[in-house]
Amino acid sequence: MLAKYVGLPAVGPPPILGVMRRLFLNPLFASEADSPARACDHPGCVAGGEFRAPKSRLELHDYYWFCLEHVRAYNSAWNYYAGMSDNEIEAEIRHDTVWQRPSWRLGDRYGPGYAARIRDYFDMFSGGAAGPRDRHRRNDNRAREAAERALSAREQALAVFEIEPPFTPVRLKARYKVLVKLHHPDAHGGDKLAEERLKIVNQAYATLKASYFG
Repeated sequence: MLAKYVGLPAVGPPPILGVMRRLFLNPLFASEADSPARACDHPGCVAGGEFRAPKSRLELHDYYWFCLEHVRAYNSAWNYYAGMSDNEIEAEIRHDTVWQRPSWRLGDRYGPGYAARIRDYFDMFSGGAAGPRDRHRRNDNRAREAAERALSAREQALAVFEIEPPFTPVRLKARYKVLVKLHHPDAHGGDKLAEERLKIVNQAYATLKASYFG
C-alpha cells in the first residue's frame, strides 16, 4: 500500500513555516546563574576566587585563589625575600641579573671546566687554560701596550702645552696658568669649545705632573 503524501497548499505558506506559539518559561523554574568555579581562599570570604597568587617564594607554581579585593591585598603585602638574610638576598639579586644562568668572571673567555672539555691543539681558544709561557707572553704584551699608551698620552700632553723636557714643576705650572687664562670659558663668553679645550689642558697637566714629577 502506498503512503499518502500531502502536497503543498496552493494558497498560503506551507504548514511547516506557520507561526509557532511562543513558549513562556515560569520564572520559578528558570536556571540559576553559574556559580564560581572556586571560592576565595581568604578566610570568611564567599566571593569567587578568580585570581591566583603564589603561596611562597619556594612554591611559585602552587597558588592561592582570591577575589579581586583580596588578591590586591595579598599582592601589596607580598615579600619575595621574606626569611632570607642580607647575603642571601644579595646572591639572589646577582643571580637574577644573569637570568639564573651560569656566569664567570669578567675577562675570562670561557666558563669553568672549558679546558677539560675542549682539546685546543693550536692554542687558539686557550683563554685562561694556557700554560705559564703563554701567560707570561700575554702579560708582556699587556705591559708593552700599557707603556705605549702612557707614552702616547705624554706626547699628546707635551703637544698641548707646547713644551719640551726637561722642565721644572715651576715652569710647568706657569705654562698651565697661561693656558687656563687663554682657554677659560669666561674669557670666551661661555663658549662650549673653550670649555672642552680647558678640559684638555687640565688632563694634559695631570698627565705631565704624573709622568715627570709623580
